[in-house]
Amino acid sequence: MMPQHSPAPSAWRRIQTAWGLPDLAGKGRFVTANLIDSLGNGLVVAFTVVFFVKTTSLSLAAIGAALTAGQLLVLPVPLFIGRLLDTYGPRIVVAAGNWISVAGFIGFLFSHAAWQIVLWQFVVQLGSTAFWMGNSPLTVLVARGVERARWFGFVRALRNVGVGFGGAVSAVALSIGTVAGLRAVMVINVVTFAVAGWLVITLRGADTSDAAGAGPGPAGPGPAEPESARPEQAAGEATGQPPGGYRTVLKDTRYLRLVATNVSFVFASTVISVLLAVYAVDNLDVGAWIVGAVVVLNAVMVALLQTLASRWIEARRPVTVLVLALLFNAAAFVVFGTLLVLPGWAVIAGLLIAMVLYTVAEMLSSPPTSELSVVMAPEHLRGRYLGVYQLSWSVGGAVAPALLTALLAGGAALPWVFLAAISVLAVPLVLGLDRRPAATSEAAPAGDVAPVEQLDGGPVG
Repeated sequence: MMPQHSPAPSAWRRIQTAWGLPDLAGKGRFVTANLIDSLGNGLVVAFTVVFFVKTTSLSLAAIGAALTAGQLLVLPVPLFIGRLLDTYGPRIVVAAGNWISVAGFIGFLFSHAAWQIVLWQFVVQLGSTAFWMGNSPLTVLVARGVERARWFGFVRALRNVGVGFGGAVSAVALSIGTVAGLRAVMVINVVTFAVAGWLVITLRGADTSDAAGAGPGPAGPGPAEPESARPEQAAGEATGQPPGGYRTVLKDTRYLRLVATNVSFVFASTVISVLLAVYAVDNLDVGAWIVGAVVVLNAVMVALLQTLASRWIEARRPVTVLVLALLFNAAAFVVFGTLLVLPGWAVIAGLLIAMVLYTVAEMLSSPPTSELSVVMAPEHLRGRYLGVYQLSWSVGGAVAPALLTALLAGGAALPWVFLAAISVLAVPLVLGLDRRPAATSEAAPAGDVAPVEQLDGGPVG
């Protein structure tokens, strides 16, 4: 009998493999929904303040305070969303997050008082939090245990491209300067986020119960409604683990080490938005255009190289990659701090070196932290675990601006010393995170080994 040979991969698949892209076949709805969310966030972040300056009679200070208040109200929300994730699964939560954001954007269009801005900012941030809390476990289900690091890296790259392009579109809208133009951008967000929610809710094979219960044959359209409504109960029965709550999460010191480690990455992520411009202009005496150039360097590197980094990451232990990310961050912050004592001609070169180190750390940290936050959590309590993990982003993102600017006011080198120190101190917390507890089977979770299904249609042939 003649040996059978599998067909040679297509040219497009070879390109995907070379660039570290995951297999995108049948995943168009998931990819499009992520791109829409990233574009929308880029639009909103870039022009929300100006939108309210142009469309209301409120002062700039009042608008800023209202937006901040709305954001602060969201801080405890991840714990509630975590329960919803355990009850309804990530697909429904992500779609609901998109549609909640739609309601918030519509509210923006009719906001004239400060309390209205607070209310609708809360709604928009609630939707965004639901989207991102559900998107990581949804990514795991979409990946089906294959190329997970590539999928997380690809989602990260999509986000950078989307935010950058969305910001550029916003800049065009702002240059036009008319209220009608600003309102048109907001209406575009309403429509696109509504479409993104529909794309997610119609994904096939993207429920925890689908993944866990799939047999060797092609996956069906999904379980009966009563079963999919209580994945927590089903998972508990399947694994022999009783249902738990947030006390169970808080007793899991191994997972709390991951949360604590992520706090250092959260603080690091605020460097560009909080520290860089004021530090470079006020303390290094460089032009604002240089700051813009290094920020563009960061965005371009992530957009072009994140998937290649993910290809490298997938062949290595997550702990090894996270330690490297923490050390690259520490090195970047040391370079940022030492720019204070360098001569003027060396400052620009130092800024570029520091930004390259910082960006490498960013690209290395994102896939393994996102993946570990999902796969380290017991399936029946995954939503609650992610609720606690999301608090590292919510609380860290709220505290970092006040703390880092206070340190900067106390001395130009202090924030860099602090950031370098927490990066180094996080290294011992990472060690051993990817070792399974003794009582845990070495086999991958059921949700990670189900057969691949074409999410936009029927099973892959």
